[in-house]
Amino acid sequence: MVGLVSAVVAVENLVKRFRDLTAVDGVSFTVGRGEFFGLLGPNGAGKSTTIRALYGFSPPTSGTVRVFGMDIRTRWRAVKARIGVCHQENTLDPDLSVQENLWIFAGYFGIPLAEAKVRASELLEFFALNHKKDAKVADLSGGMARRLILARALINRPELLILDEPTTGLDPQSRHLLWERLESLKAEGLTVLLTTHYMEEAARLCDRLVIIDHGKILVEGAPGDLVARYAGAEVLEVGGPDAALRRYVTENRLEYDDLGDRLILYVPEGSSILEIVRTRFCVRQCTWRRSTLEDVFLRLTGRELRE
Repeated sequence: MVGLVSAVVAVENLVKRFRDLTAVDGVSFTVGRGEFFGLLGPNGAGKSTTIRALYGFSPPTSGTVRVFGMDIRTRWRAVKARIGVCHQENTLDPDLSVQENLWIFAGYFGIPLAEAKVRASELLEFFALNHKKDAKVADLSGGMARRLILARALINRPELLILDEPTTGLDPQSRHLLWERLESLKAEGLTVLLTTHYMEEAARLCDRLVIIDHGKILVEGAPGDLVARYAGAEVLEVGGPDAALRRYVTENRLEYDDLGDRLILYVPEGSSILEIVRTRFCVRQCTWRRSTLEDVFLRLTGRELRE
């Protein structure tokens, strides 16, 4: 964890209640300068509520949130001037063109129009939107609209960028383009805080992350470290497991999830267990693959639907 003094974001014992519902329950974390930090969790886990507390939209019930060392309760105007926020929702103005959306938004930060036009042109080029600068928002594809929202969040040259599920609903091409642009921003030293449901996205972009569920942080660490700790190096899914296999994994104290018709084994690096199980117990169907962050996520938060 980054020290509280040097942290760009420092959240301590954050609690947020809505009447009888405790959406966030004692969450604490820090984000260091230049770090790409992830906040993961199922629907309703408290991610978006935590994010909204960071930019003053949803005041904490208790606990403290400091951004750039400033308490968000009392210095929210100063904080907002130095951050960029990319919301889940499309909040672009449909009556304006692509570039006009950026010009108008720049005005909220007191950026002169001449400077705003230069900055907007740079961002449209960066996000491959320059050819659409005069188009109406309604004429943009979903991927283009998301890139424009992200460009708008960068118009004031923020020191901290907050991304709330920025690639939800995008096709693979648009998602990968956005990832490449975010990696470029990361290389320039921008501090980024991300929420996402895409485990591949979190594993690729994040230096460090937390997984939150029912308003509490379950784990914190680098993606690779969390995978090694909770899902091993390899995963073997065995279809139609019999009593002998279940007895074997229990006797050998293997890490596994029993889904009834499937047994999912989590095998550490260099273990001989993988070959033994494949040889002796793979009667009907076996699938082998490398462990991923999604395995960690499902192990910690469960496999039931959250709707």
